[in-house]
Amino acid sequence: MKTFTELNQKLGGNEVASNWHQHKNGGGWIHKKAVVDETAFVGESAIVWSARIYGEAQISGSARISGEAQISGEAQIYGSARIYGEAQIYGSARIYGSARIYGEAQIYGSARIYGSAQIYGSARIYGEARIYGEAWQTNPLFIIGSKHSLTNAKHGHIQIGCKCETFKWWAGKEGLAFAIQSGYTKAEIKEYRAYVKLFQAVGK
Repeated sequence: MKTFTELNQKLGGNEVASNWHQHKNGGGWIHKKAVVDETAFVGESAIVWSARIYGEAQISGSARISGEAQISGEAQIYGSARIYGEAQIYGSARIYGSARIYGEAQIYGSARIYGSAQIYGSARIYGEARIYGEAWQTNPLFIIGSKHSLTNAKHGHIQIGCKCETFKWWAGKEGLAFAIQSGYTKAEIKEYRAYVKLFQAVGK
């Protein structure tokens, strides 16, 4: 999408050329209502409407940022993600794939959102949380354990470290075997089994 004609076609054919310019760092298209720092990177296929992009944030792929959304810090948006409403992405957070972040949702810290996840409402995703697919209107359960963090990464699943499995899997023999194989001590196994029970009780 290197030309205004291509941009106009992508947006339905009713755009006015004087309302748009290409960002110096990356060539992405910026609407006149948007505020984008020169230090930010906006890739040539990305589109930014009335949003605010600050710091060294990076917008790549065919991502679209609109509404009153704010992207700042070293946050990075990839793929065909859509960020809109009053959503805020900051810190070193990363958004991948076709994720949708909107409403008053906030993604920050080193959180990662993947695939077709939808984060909205007053949800807050932060720390080392990892979220995959499905919709989240409220905060998913996230615990920082003594060895690895635990996230209710998608409905019915827990991600511990780099491994994501169902509640049942973690509570069963497979989860125990994995913990032993991964070098968890008896005390750590007891700690994490208690966490899994908590996820089963109050997780989604």
